[in-house]
Amino acid sequence: MERKNNYISMGVTAFLTAAAVLLFYDTLFGGKVLLALLETVRPILYGAFIAYLLAPMVNFFERHLFPPHPGRKRSQAMLIRTVGILLAWLMVWFFFYLLASVLLPELYKSVLQLIANVDKYYQTISGWVTSLSNHLLETNPDLAQQIVEKLGDYFQDFGKWLSGLLPQLQTVMTTVSGGVWSAVNFVMDLLVGIIASVYLLATKERCAAYGRKLVYSLFPREQVGLVLRGTKRADTIFSGFVRGKLLDSIIIGILCFVCCSILKFPYTPLVSVFVGVTNVIPFFGPFLGAIPSTFLILLVSPRQALYFVIFVLALQQLDGNVIGPKILGNTTGLSSLWVIIAILVGGGFFGVAGMFFGVPVCACLNSLINFFVDARLRKKGLSPDSGEYAAGGAYGPRPE
Repeated sequence: MERKNNYISMGVTAFLTAAAVLLFYDTLFGGKVLLALLETVRPILYGAFIAYLLAPMVNFFERHLFPPHPGRKRSQAMLIRTVGILLAWLMVWFFFYLLASVLLPELYKSVLQLIANVDKYYQTISGWVTSLSNHLLETNPDLAQQIVEKLGDYFQDFGKWLSGLLPQLQTVMTTVSGGVWSAVNFVMDLLVGIIASVYLLATKERCAAYGRKLVYSLFPREQVGLVLRGTKRADTIFSGFVRGKLLDSIIIGILCFVCCSILKFPYTPLVSVFVGVTNVIPFFGPFLGAIPSTFLILLVSPRQALYFVIFVLALQQLDGNVIGPKILGNTTGLSSLWVIIAILVGGGFFGVAGMFFGVPVCACLNSLINFFVDARLRKKGLSPDSGEYAAGGAYGPRPE
């Protein structure tokens, strides 16, 4: 009977391993069935993410406004949970109200100003290009001849493109309408996600209990502690990075808005939104936000554009050396090289969301691999300290 159970266990393990490999291959190179499934449950994922962000706030209100005591009834606990969720959402909506009342009017004015000055900016860029091209053509006659020949080819290609433009207008209109429909779907999914987040926050202890029950049913009793500790470690990495990075980006956006207003940079609200939103992307985010912002200011004043570049460099130094470490600490434990690799791989497969979540996912995998490597080394009677395997260490290369 025991041998039969071992065969069944080996068969289930082999099946699950093969299914995981096929699913991984399909996600990366095939029909992306997993991604299609995630698209289907996207509102629930939104709700889970929102509940994950708001859970510490709900716990804070419950702990400080209603201290726990052993004689509390279930109805009282549900009422306290309802008050905590309500206060958390009131804080969120109050923050967005302040942000909208202060930022949106100024952002609207900046966009209108940008649209009104498009012609002026076109003339400015045209003047720069004309003066640069005139200087190059006067000093390089051969280059001038080559440019004239290339321009003739470009005009012919442009004429062919214009002749085929009308049939493409229908495709363009379809794309635009699809974008509008995608925005509507996003809003609807977000509303469903908000409702789901309220339910998840109300039943988070029950969900956690069911998760532990599932772990006890799937793993041997002696391994349950390892699984739960690994889950807690993953939660520490994700909560520290995701919540900390969002808070850090909000602080950077507000600092950028205040300082740019004091320094009287043009398009201050628009620039602050660029810098704050792109700051959520580790490593590359500051550059992604600074480049379009610098270009916008350059169209108005090259001198102010130079001052803005200096300001952004100073702001990012402040963020990287003071604000970021205070909020994030070393939650991921990854080196700069692995952060870059995680961003590039995550962004390549999943876009902006992959660039953001790639770092904590890579950190969790790194922690898991280190755990297994250290466990194997201890089982062999070897030291898990990496310094012991470097030159001069107990297991490092010997000098010749």
